[in-house]
Amino acid sequence: MRDDPAVIRMVTGARDGDRGAWDDLVERYAPLVWTICRRFGLTPADVDDVGQSVWLLLVEQLPKLREPAALPGWIATTTRHECLRVVRVGHRTEPADPVELLSATPYDEVPVDEELLLHERRTVVRAAFGQLSPRCRLLLSMLVQDPPAVYREISDKLHMPVGSIGPNRARCLDRLRQTPALAALIGDRNERPIEDGGEQHG
Repeated sequence: MRDDPAVIRMVTGARDGDRGAWDDLVERYAPLVWTICRRFGLTPADVDDVGQSVWLLLVEQLPKLREPAALPGWIATTTRHECLRVVRVGHRTEPADPVELLSATPYDEVPVDEELLLHERRTVVRAAFGQLSPRCRLLLSMLVQDPPAVYREISDKLHMPVGSIGPNRARCLDRLRQTPALAALIGDRNERPIEDGGEQHG
């Protein structure tokens, strides 16, 4: 992972006793911990247990962390270890869809770097989403909820003609892509060099 100035600021601040920096650090990486726990199929109670363990271990290890940029990898690896600990001592896991289990990659085979990259992308998308107007946020939220809201419900909620929902959705997504954070992410992906002679796919 690259040296993210925000991560360096949070780590150095938390290490120096800045409560605000610590809160920012937890807020940024709590979703990463949660995602890893859920992939292990842990119950909500066990997810909380793992999260508490990870943050307590971080309090102990933070003064020893020489490279702030290594923090995300440390959190991901420690979370995995704590999840395995919970599974080994026989805690319950939530029922999973057998079809998903058959098609899923065993969690130990998912590279840490890949997990961190996905987390950073989600962080950027959440930040970009927060920059949209309240109307756009509500429209897109209703369209991506599970199951998606029907157009008539969206029309009633937003006082929007059914025929204009599609065009409004397109405009909101275009604004989302044009937010500085997401535009930078898209630019990075488009400018990434082709490696090992492979083709770059859009």
